[in-house]
Amino acid sequence: MSNDEMRNIPTLSAEKTVKQLSDAYSAVINGGMAPSVLPSVMLWGAPGIGKSQAVRQAAEHIEKNTGKRVVVTDVRLLLFNPIDLRGIPTANEDKTLAIWLKPQIFRMDGSDGVVNILFLDEISAAPQSVQAAAYQIALDHTVGEHKLPDNCIVIAAGNRVTDKSVAYKMPKALANRLCHIELESNFESWRKWAIAKGINEKVIGFLSARNDLLMGFDASRDELAFSTPRSWEMVSRLMNCTGMSMEKLYPLIAGCIGSGVAAEFRTWCRVYGSLPATEDIFKGKVATVPTDTDALYALISSMTVYAGEHRDDMAGMANSIRYGMKMPADFSTVLMKNYMAIEDGYREKLMRIPEFMAWAKTKGRLLNGSV
Repeated sequence: MSNDEMRNIPTLSAEKTVKQLSDAYSAVINGGMAPSVLPSVMLWGAPGIGKSQAVRQAAEHIEKNTGKRVVVTDVRLLLFNPIDLRGIPTANEDKTLAIWLKPQIFRMDGSDGVVNILFLDEISAAPQSVQAAAYQIALDHTVGEHKLPDNCIVIAAGNRVTDKSVAYKMPKALANRLCHIELESNFESWRKWAIAKGINEKVIGFLSARNDLLMGFDASRDELAFSTPRSWEMVSRLMNCTGMSMEKLYPLIAGCIGSGVAAEFRTWCRVYGSLPATEDIFKGKVATVPTDTDALYALISSMTVYAGEHRDDMAGMANSIRYGMKMPADFSTVLMKNYMAIEDGYREKLMRIPEFMAWAKTKGRLLNGSV
């Protein structure tokens, strides 16, 4: 889609998109109706912005809200041809007619305890012949004689024409039959997801200080490596899974997010060497608070990760909150927001800690109604 076309559809963060979709589908399912009564959804957005993650998060929410098992079938349309979607032709039993063998993506459990999500990714980049078959699935829940079960939700996703990725303009007649949402990069939305998913603390800390580097995609520049939520997740996996230092991983990290951003990230990571031990903070042994901005962001990130791993240690949480109260107000607010994002319902647990309520009484107004 062009910029003019995008202006006419809602632009939401991944978090808001997940909530809108999961709330709507859950309401229909809990009301005893089939989710197929709702229109199929088309998610637009730049490469790496988190369209696939949003679909999987929505699936988790629907599963939690409805008590049904949600199964996501991820179809990367750029790798498909029309036969893959329609099936292979063969003769019927008396060899008088051609019939089509059902493709794998139609092998879904149609029982009442299951909700299926068919995710048609990269639809705007697929060849026109594949798009035609995919659109029939999105619009009619069928291809040829094959029909999706009524418990199937169809969500498509693709890059915009303005992203200069491989993308074809969607015909108006088809566009009018879909519910369109454009995903935007939003650090607060990403931060909540990152904390819950165990993204490396150094990545979270660095991006807390440099929100502008979460999404560095620029369609006007011919770069192979650039920062996006997806490429930062790749960096996190390199750091979490290898256990190697930033210095040793630097070439691989630069290969994910680009040399310029990687150099800034490497410099920032060196701040960690000057931080007080997080474990000591939670044991109430540390009194001094750093004054350097980068060090504060790094420390908040480290404390958040530690808190997530020790979320049931209420005495430790109380010590960390007491320590956080000594930070500048804006930094202590970020720390409390991070704590509340550790898991669903954790805010209620925090409200049973006297130190948290004391913090809320003096600085809670900075949360903009989050308490």
